[in-house]
Amino acid sequence: MSVAACASNPAQSRGRRHEEPGRVVRGPRDAFQRDRDRIIHSIAFRRLRHKTQVFVAPDGDHYRVRLTHSIEVAQIGRGIVRALGLNEDLTEALCLAHDIGHPPFGHAGEDALKAAMAGHGGFDHNGHTLRTLARLECPYPRFDGLNLSWETLEGLAKHNGPVRRPGWALAEIDGEFPLDLPSHASLEAQIAAVADDIAYDNHDIDDGLRAGLLTLDQLMGQPFVAANYRAVEGRFPGAPRDRLLRELVRDQIGVMVNDVIAATEANVAAAGVASVGEVRAAGRTLGDFSDELARAERDLKRFMYANLYHHPSQIEAAAGAKEVVSRLFGAYAADPRLMGEDWASRLPEGDSATVRHIGDYIAGMTDRFAIDRFAEIFGREAVPEALAHA
Repeated sequence: MSVAACASNPAQSRGRRHEEPGRVVRGPRDAFQRDRDRIIHSIAFRRLRHKTQVFVAPDGDHYRVRLTHSIEVAQIGRGIVRALGLNEDLTEALCLAHDIGHPPFGHAGEDALKAAMAGHGGFDHNGHTLRTLARLECPYPRFDGLNLSWETLEGLAKHNGPVRRPGWALAEIDGEFPLDLPSHASLEAQIAAVADDIAYDNHDIDDGLRAGLLTLDQLMGQPFVAANYRAVEGRFPGAPRDRLLRELVRDQIGVMVNDVIAATEANVAAAGVASVGEVRAAGRTLGDFSDELARAERDLKRFMYANLYHHPSQIEAAAGAKEVVSRLFGAYAADPRLMGEDWASRLPEGDSATVRHIGDYIAGMTDRFAIDRFAEIFGREAVPEALAHA
């Protein structure tokens, strides 16, 4: 079976939630190209340049942030789907938007928001991505949200697989514009998810080495990394180590990309699917690593959690980030006027609605904006030491 036969076709899109009568459609863009452009021009996308990827409000200009990570995911995703004959524009839209729902300070900020909102449905960044794009971003006169196509919203909701128990934010969007949550998503969405893994597995190694939190000796304990590094050394004997390490990252991305292409072709052939509808009904993920590389990738993730994400300096920064988010939430709950006139004037009635409104405000913050608001309320001297440099 040809993988290209399973490509999403913008001419056969299931449409958008809101009709757009009288809208001037400029140029030859199709539905997925318009989605990509709406995402790129959104305020939420621009804010990603000051949101944590690995390091909280990093001092250096050379570390990844959510924006650069998303661009790198899109580059990897487009390369894979181009080789497979799938839709590049839908893939790019999904890759660029997949992290828009992240609050400040990455997963530490998410944990703090989840705890603060626990009695009112909690918080998860994937659901908030859908909420941001379908409700909170409001550049158009006739409707809330960016009014993205069904395929883009579906891919964002299900890029990590079917959703059996959606959180409140995703459930609200699904209730207004059903996204068939129990099924698998398109191959473009599946590839966007694996491109995310490829990007952060390798680029977080690059940033960890740059920050001095990882060493080559540590990495050589990983058979997948060691084999690739020895191959790089063999091709460039005597080259400076820093250049070899950058070549290592490039090589590993190439190995992973080629593996996904071959594994996806094999999975599609084995499943006998020949349309995007059959992909959704296949009952399994088809766009993925081979079993062998999936095992190596899981081992690499475990290594990264133990040695980078849970490094003592990272744990200290995460604790500071949780304190900032938790105390901000408490301050806004006690006096919503502290959010500023715009947000305070739109405070909804009802406990859950109020909590979620505060959560929306905090989730939209960048790292530095959150730290500055914290300093305004509690004093600059109260900023946790691990974040005081920001």
